[in-house]
Amino acid sequence: MTPDIWYNGEFIPHEDAQVHVLSHVVHYGSSVFEGIRCYNTDQGSAIFRLEPHMRRLVDSAKIHRMNADFTQAQLEQAVMDTVERSGLAECYIRPVIFRGMGPMGVNPLENDVDVFVAVWEWGKYLGEEALQQGVDVEVASWNRLAPNTLPSMAKAGGNYLNASLVKMNAVKNGMTEGIMLNTNGYLAEGSGENLFVVRDETLYTAPVGLSILPGITRDAVITLAQEMGYTVEEKSLPREALYIADEVFFTGTAAEITPIRSVDHYTVGEGRRGPVTKALQDAFFDIVEGGNDPYDWLTFVDIPTEAAEPATP
Repeated sequence: MTPDIWYNGEFIPHEDAQVHVLSHVVHYGSSVFEGIRCYNTDQGSAIFRLEPHMRRLVDSAKIHRMNADFTQAQLEQAVMDTVERSGLAECYIRPVIFRGMGPMGVNPLENDVDVFVAVWEWGKYLGEEALQQGVDVEVASWNRLAPNTLPSMAKAGGNYLNASLVKMNAVKNGMTEGIMLNTNGYLAEGSGENLFVVRDETLYTAPVGLSILPGITRDAVITLAQEMGYTVEEKSLPREALYIADEVFFTGTAAEITPIRSVDHYTVGEGRRGPVTKALQDAFFDIVEGGNDPYDWLTFVDIPTEAAEPATP
């Protein structure tokens, strides 16, 4: 059974969650959204970093002048209620604020602003084996959005047209992902992931000023790395830094922490997951799978026992 969807404060059946073809979002990409995971930890089902995700959603809506009729606290509760109602012990969560019906045209100020939360089962975004073996990627021919064109700090639907071009080209070229440069030629991020480069046990990642999305998992990895004694620098790097790196990895809600084994057919390090990436994965999964959370990153939810445990024959 497909879980119900929270829509403007009420639960509706999955099949009734529809958007009119003349909604503003269909024509102009006017939505903001989040991707969040609920993990079935050893201590119960828990949502990873709910508060910062929902704060970013509210911030994204503010940047795009979308005035939703719900506070951040109400939206956080909507996420928890949707997960609990679904009965899924582990799931992917997608809250969206979008512009609906109203006058047609690029000016959206008179259009309705609607909100929904949906959940579904979704495995490892880049593949289960990718967490150990790594993925093959290319430097994309499409650049990341330039500053002062579209606000990259907002996680907006329209921004992902750029990401889709990068992802489609990578797949067509036999790769798993693409890495975008910014308009000055410095490393930015993947189509749906932030990027880290490791050299001599120092971690480098692009600063937010290079038009990257300020990732919630990126922030967690920086915290974990610093706690483990690694140096982390937010720094502009040229593309060739990828080719001489000891390790390169993606981070994100969907990708979690995924190593990169080759870039543009250059082998990265030993061509598999490196020791720094593994150490960070171990620390990350100890939290989201083990439930051992010293940072208060987990929001536990009540899932019916029969849903959280495998059925016996």
